[in-house]
Amino acid sequence: MGDSPSAKPKPNSKSVPPAHSKDEAYLQTVIPKRQSIFESIQSQQRIQRLSLSPDPIQIVLPDGKVKEGKKWNTTPFDVAKEISKSLSSNSLIAKVDGVLWDMHRPLEGDCKLAFCTFDSEEGRDTFWHSSAHILGQSLEVTYGCRLCIGPCTTRGEGFYYDAFYGELGLNDDHFKQIEEAAKKAVDEKQPFERIEVTRQQALEIFSDNQFKVEIIIDLPEDKTITVYRCGPLVDLCRGPHISNTSFVKAFSCLKASSAYWRGNKDRESLQRVYGISYPDQRRLKEYKAMLEEAKKYDHRELTKKQELFFFHPLSPGSCFFLPHGARVCNKLLEFIRSQYWKRGYEEVWTPNMYNMQLWETSGHAANYKENMFVFEVEKQEFGLKPMNCPGHCLIFDHRVRSYRELPLRLADFGVLHRNEASGALTGIDSCQEIPAVDLSQDDAHIFCRESQIKDEVKGVLEFISYVYEIFGFTFDLKLSTRPEKYLGDLETWKKAEASLAKALDEFGKPWEINEGDGAFYGPKIDISVSDAMRRKFQCATLQLDFQHPARFNLSYSAEDENKMERPVMIHRALLGSVERMFAILLEHYKGKWPFWLSPRQAIICPVSDKSQSYALEVRNRIHDAGFYVDVDTSDRTIQKKVREAQLAQYNYILVVGEEEVNTGQVSIRVRDEANHTVESIESLLTEFQGRSYSFPLAICINWIF
Repeated sequence: MGDSPSAKPKPNSKSVPPAHSKDEAYLQTVIPKRQSIFESIQSQQRIQRLSLSPDPIQIVLPDGKVKEGKKWNTTPFDVAKEISKSLSSNSLIAKVDGVLWDMHRPLEGDCKLAFCTFDSEEGRDTFWHSSAHILGQSLEVTYGCRLCIGPCTTRGEGFYYDAFYGELGLNDDHFKQIEEAAKKAVDEKQPFERIEVTRQQALEIFSDNQFKVEIIIDLPEDKTITVYRCGPLVDLCRGPHISNTSFVKAFSCLKASSAYWRGNKDRESLQRVYGISYPDQRRLKEYKAMLEEAKKYDHRELTKKQELFFFHPLSPGSCFFLPHGARVCNKLLEFIRSQYWKRGYEEVWTPNMYNMQLWETSGHAANYKENMFVFEVEKQEFGLKPMNCPGHCLIFDHRVRSYRELPLRLADFGVLHRNEASGALTGIDSCQEIPAVDLSQDDAHIFCRESQIKDEVKGVLEFISYVYEIFGFTFDLKLSTRPEKYLGDLETWKKAEASLAKALDEFGKPWEINEGDGAFYGPKIDISVSDAMRRKFQCATLQLDFQHPARFNLSYSAEDENKMERPVMIHRALLGSVERMFAILLEHYKGKWPFWLSPRQAIICPVSDKSQSYALEVRNRIHDAGFYVDVDTSDRTIQKKVREAQLAQYNYILVVGEEEVNTGQVSIRVRDEANHTVESIESLLTEFQGRSYSFPLAICINWIF
C-alpha cells in the first residue's frame, strides 16, 4: 500500500506466520481468494455504473479548449487519444480538477482535465508508486511474504516495499530473482484496476495479512477505501496508478535493509527492498552512473578523510563534531545569524526539558509522544523537547503583547531530541528519517497578525531563496494541505491554506499542491532542494499555524486597547537540521568546501627550515584576521607538502621560501588552479575578506573554490 496513514502502535501481533521459505499454501489459497473477491466487487460496480445515466459533460483542457464527454463513461485516456496518439501513449496519469486520477477511471462530471508525463513530478511519483506494486508482486509471489507498505521514497527517487519474511534476510543475492519476476509482470502488460470497497470488504480481502488489517482498522470512519490489482497482486492502496505495467521498461533493485513495522522497535522486524525504475534503459543507466559518482563523495567516507565528525555506540544516532566539523557548523550558524540581524529576527534560548503538561497543551502528547523522550522526575512526567514551538509560545505569553510588536520573529538554535527507530539511522543523513536523535535546527517562529501573513511568508521565501542560491541549490515548492489527522476546524484550515497559496503566487516561483501532507496543526510549504548531482532533499519548511496560538490562548492588545486579538504563528527553518545540511553540503561540494565555509581555508608550506619562522609570522597574521590557517612544519619536500595540502582540500596553499622572506610576500596556489601568483600579505587578506559570505551574493557564488 502506498503512502499509508500513520497510526498508534499496537501490541506485537502473534498471528503472522513465519515465512522461512516460500509459503506455497499462502500463494495457492490467499492470492486466488483475493482475486476472486476483487473480481466479484469489480463486476458489481461495473453493473452499477452501467445503470447510471451517461449525461453529457464538458471537459476543459489546459489550453482552454472544451471537449464533450459522457458522465461515468468517458475516461481521461479517451480524451487523450482523441487529441493525439502521442499524448495517450505518454500520459501516465491525469489531473481532474487538480486531483490525480487514473487514466482509465471514468470521469464523474464537468471538470478541468490535464495530463502528466514522466517529466512531471506527479508523473514520476505515480510511475514509481506503481513500480512499488510491481516490486510487491515480485516479493509476494517469490517468497510468500506478507506485504506491509510500498510508497515512492520521500527523497523523490525510486520506491521501496516493506514486507514480513520471518527469519529470512534479503540481500543482493536475491535481487536477480526479484527482478526476473518484475520483468515477467512488465511483459504481461498487467493493467492497474481500481475498486472502492467498504471497511468490511477490505477486512475480508486482507484477512490473511495482519499488517493490512491493522491499517484498515486505523483508517478514519469516513475514509474511502480503495483497492488496486495488477496481475496476481491485490493491494490496499489509495492510488492512483499508471495504466499498466508495460510502461516500466527499466527496473532494478538497489538495496535491502531492515525496518520495524511502523517504526516501532517493539514491533515486527521487516525487510525493506529499495528499487528504481524508468520508462527506458538509457535513463536507468544514467541513474546508476550518478549513484556510482555519488559513492565517491559519500559523506561517511569524506568525513574520515577530512576529520569532520564520528558516531559512537554510547550515544547512538548523535553526532560528535570534531574541530574541523565544528568550524563548518559554526560558519553556517554565523551566516544565518548575520541574516537574522538584517531581517529583524531576535534570537532566544529555551529549555530542553518541560513538564508533559506543556506537550498536552501543544498537542504533541497526543500526536507525537511516541517520538519523544519521556521520563519521570518526582512522580511527574517530563519530556525532552522535539520542537521549539511550545517554548516560544511561552515566551510570547510571558507578558502582555501589543500589536506594535508584531511581527515578532523569534529564532532558536537549541538542540532538539527525537526518538527515532535505530534502524532508521544511517550516517548523518538518512533517506527516510530525521538524521539523529539529537539535532540542531535554525528554528524560528513568527508571531503576526492575519493581515501580515502574506508579507511574512513572502519574506521567508525570499530568505530561503537567498540562502539556497549562495549554496548553489535549486529548489521546488509544494503546498502541503490538511492531513487526515489534524487539529482545529475546517474553516480555519481553508483560510490558512488560502493564505499560503496567495503568498506563493506573489512570490512568483512555480509551485504544486501536495494533498494531505500538512502538519497536524497547519498547512505548510515544503521546499525540496536539488544538489550538484540532481538529488533531491527536504530541508527547509514553512508552516502556518492557527492552532498553537489558540491552544496556548495567546493574545495581543489591538489598536482598540479594550480589544484583544489572537496572533498567527509561522514556523520556519531554512537549513532544517544543521547536521543533515552539513552532510548534504559535504556531498554537494564533493568535499571541496567554498572558501567562506571551509574548515581548511589556507595552509602555509615553508620551503625549508630557513623560512619556517617567517611562515609562522604569516600564519599569525592570517589567524588574527579571523581565518583558518595551518603551517606544515614537517621535513618533507615542498612538492610533497603541496601535494598533501591539495589532497586535504585546502582552498589556498601558500608557499614561502627565501625570496618571499626577503620581499614580505607569499606565493599563492588556489585549489584546482594550475597557475600561481605572488602577493603581499595585505593583498591576500583583502582577497580573503572578499570571499566571505558577508559580501554581495554574486561574489559569493563566483568564488566557490
